[in-house]
Amino acid sequence: MEDAVPRETSARYCKSGSSKWLGASCRPAIDCQSGGGNCPSLLDLCIQSVCKDIGRYSSFSMLPRDVSQQIFNELVYSNCLTDVSFEAFRDCALQDVCLVEYPCVKDSWMDAISSQGSSLLSVDLSSSNVTDTGLACLKDCTNLQELALNFCDQFSEHGLKHIGGLSNLTSLSLKRSSAVTSEGMRAFSSLVNLEKLDLERCTGIHGGFIHIKGLMKLSSLNIRCCKCVVDSDLKALSGLTNLNELQISNGNITDVGVSYLKGLRKLNMLNLEGCNVTAACLESISAIVALAYLNLNRCDLFDDGCDKFSGLVNLKLLSLGFNAITDACLVHLKGLTKLESLNLDSCKITDEGLANLTGLKLLSSLELSDTEVGSTGLRYVSGLTNLENLNLSFTLVTDGGLTKLSGLASLKSLNLDTRQISDSGLSVLTSLIDLAHLDLFGARITDSGMNYLRCFKKLQSLEICGGGLTDAGVKHIQGLASLRRLNLSQNSNLTDKTLEFISGLTTLVSLNISNSCITNEGLNYLKPLKSLRSLTLESSKVTASGIKKLQSVALPNLVSFRPE
Repeated sequence: MEDAVPRETSARYCKSGSSKWLGASCRPAIDCQSGGGNCPSLLDLCIQSVCKDIGRYSSFSMLPRDVSQQIFNELVYSNCLTDVSFEAFRDCALQDVCLVEYPCVKDSWMDAISSQGSSLLSVDLSSSNVTDTGLACLKDCTNLQELALNFCDQFSEHGLKHIGGLSNLTSLSLKRSSAVTSEGMRAFSSLVNLEKLDLERCTGIHGGFIHIKGLMKLSSLNIRCCKCVVDSDLKALSGLTNLNELQISNGNITDVGVSYLKGLRKLNMLNLEGCNVTAACLESISAIVALAYLNLNRCDLFDDGCDKFSGLVNLKLLSLGFNAITDACLVHLKGLTKLESLNLDSCKITDEGLANLTGLKLLSSLELSDTEVGSTGLRYVSGLTNLENLNLSFTLVTDGGLTKLSGLASLKSLNLDTRQISDSGLSVLTSLIDLAHLDLFGARITDSGMNYLRCFKKLQSLEICGGGLTDAGVKHIQGLASLRRLNLSQNSNLTDKTLEFISGLTTLVSLNISNSCITNEGLNYLKPLKSLRSLTLESSKVTASGIKKLQSVALPNLVSFRPE
């Protein structure tokens, strides 16, 4: 057996199972600096040392698989993998090769990837320059289960034929690939173990679905933003009875096409956002008894025919945003007591309509942005005590209406993008101590109002972009130690003093103080923010060279910044 341990080799150093748990694409860099935090393990220190002197090593094939995998992951994460260093991983029996959006990935790398042979389980080469020739190298990776080639435009439908031989594939992702044509999809017919297929933004797939009608294990299909997909394509999917998730948003699908889905009794999630369907399609959708997640945003829905919503009793999520429905439609949602999320963004909903939602006690997310809801209607929302996310942006809600939210103890995210909320409005929210996200974009918040934010100790995300803040106001939030995202853009009076006040917010990963008076000198206050990954200071006195210097000296995790 491949992983058997020879007598003379300690089991501790044997090549072990898949190391997907390592999380190569999002794992934080190893931090060996003194001070707070956990002490790195001896293995972490060794890996860091190897990566630092990677030029000294010509091969890692004798190392245990998990160790070589971790070294590979670290080099990828730190953007230090090169043509030369990649050769050192030849024949290492790696199980996971994640090179998504990694620069310079091309056919010359494919031979080293294919040398992992039957050990290789997952490969992500998204946004690479791999061609048909490179894909041919994967033929020896017979146990490959997951393959992603998103946004790759250098291979053709002929290259897809090489993928057709990987019969153990369970997941295949080819977003925005011109190679995936009706003829190119013929290669998928032999992928009998395929469970997940992602063809989002593939513009040439009309007529190709006949080649996947035999993939009876397929449970997830994403064909979002494929304008070429029409009703007849859905007819070819009608026999895929194990389909659990289907995304067809922004396709040329009508009520006729939806009628072909009636037999998909295991379908749990259906996304029809932006399709040419009307409320008449609910006749067919109501036959899908397992349906729990339904997205009908931006469709052509009116109140007529919405009575069929009452039959969708298993729904947990329902998105009806940007439709012409009114309070009359909400009457038919009363019985959907399993609903956990409801989106009514930009619908013609008023305070009276919200009375129909009072029985939906499991609601944790409610989107009421850009509706005609005002302060009076919040009395119906006040009883939804499981609400965690509430969006009241661009509504008629005023400071006085916010008092009705004081009993929503579970609320974690509140969006009040409206100029009708002022400092006094914030004072009535101080009881919501568990609030994790607060968006006050455009609200009339001043330095005085910032004082009320000090009680939100669990706040992780804060956006106040109304233009009324000075450094004195920012001083009030310097104790919000849980903040991960802070957006104070459009407050033109903020200076370097603001950076001094937030220098102790060491959990910050994203910071935006654009349109301010921040200078390069003030950047020194950001040195303690070791977790910072995104920094935006456009339209300030900061230069790109100043940020790059800060990145090289103190913020190695900074990967996105403006100006650049």
